[in-house]
Amino acid sequence: MTRSVDEITGGKRLRRMRKADWSRRLVRENDLTVNELIWPIFLIDGDDRTETIEAMPGVERLTVDRAVRAAEEAAKLGIPAIATFPNIAVDKRDTTGSHALDDDNLINRATRAIKAAVPEIGIITDAALDPFTDHGHDGVLRDGIIVNDESVEQIVKAAVSQAAAGADIIAPSDMMDGRIGAIRDALDDAGFQDVAIMSYATKFASAYYGPYREAIGTAGLLKGDKKTYYIDPGNTEEALRETEADLDEGADMVMVKPGLPYLDICRRVKETFQVPTFAYQVSGEYAMIEAAAANGWIDGEKVMMETLLSFKRAGCDGILTYFAPRVARLLQG
Repeated sequence: MTRSVDEITGGKRLRRMRKADWSRRLVRENDLTVNELIWPIFLIDGDDRTETIEAMPGVERLTVDRAVRAAEEAAKLGIPAIATFPNIAVDKRDTTGSHALDDDNLINRATRAIKAAVPEIGIITDAALDPFTDHGHDGVLRDGIIVNDESVEQIVKAAVSQAAAGADIIAPSDMMDGRIGAIRDALDDAGFQDVAIMSYATKFASAYYGPYREAIGTAGLLKGDKKTYYIDPGNTEEALRETEADLDEGADMVMVKPGLPYLDICRRVKETFQVPTFAYQVSGEYAMIEAAAANGWIDGEKVMMETLLSFKRAGCDGILTYFAPRVARLLQG
């Protein structure tokens, strides 16, 4: 005898609350808001000009004055913070990334200019050395090896310089051992107790970073790979140990990078540590959505929003995304 639907489901009709827009909104478990967005921007020297980034359609490198305008736009859209990444001249790059310590380098000039014009927006800076080295690695290269402790010394000095320029959050992406504690100590000793640290706690040796390396000008410089200091993509427990270590050393918030391929890591980090947890929707993720949309294979706008919502569902408190201004405008209606 054929059973009725009510007999099969026990009278549970889960579609009842899906029947209308109002009821779907009423029971929605996760929502994306502008408050979760951080906008990464790329910097170049010069005045009033931009440069296109071929692998990242719609994203440009900006001179400092243009970066100020971008920050003003972000503030008007309600985006809480921006993150800056420089593309500096090749002749300023060396084996130790020494230009990272220059108080007047591109990152610091942009920070001062943005803070002067848009003091209400948060500025996040990366103290890693890769934009400043002639080999494209995040630390000091000695005899083919990225040396940990000397790299940490450079990174700490860069972090203090960035804080002095007005950075609100130092976000070291280098994955050197001990750098969070060393940065915290140095910031406190220099009087920057209120400057927070967002640790790239779980940064994986991913293939998704290619367009970013084009954006900061390291794609043709990189010698070897970064597997000796980034996390193996197959490891979950190691990612949790890295996160725990960085929190013990003084990180105020943690980041998972890349984002979408590592939603399981986002969820485990949030559930395990219950601290502010962020994801970086990296350049490769952005480029794939843009490329598929340009070919008409997907609805780019809908996939963009659905992907960002997946980070919230996985437990993230915020997302670094190149889509930030576009999403903010959509959310404003």
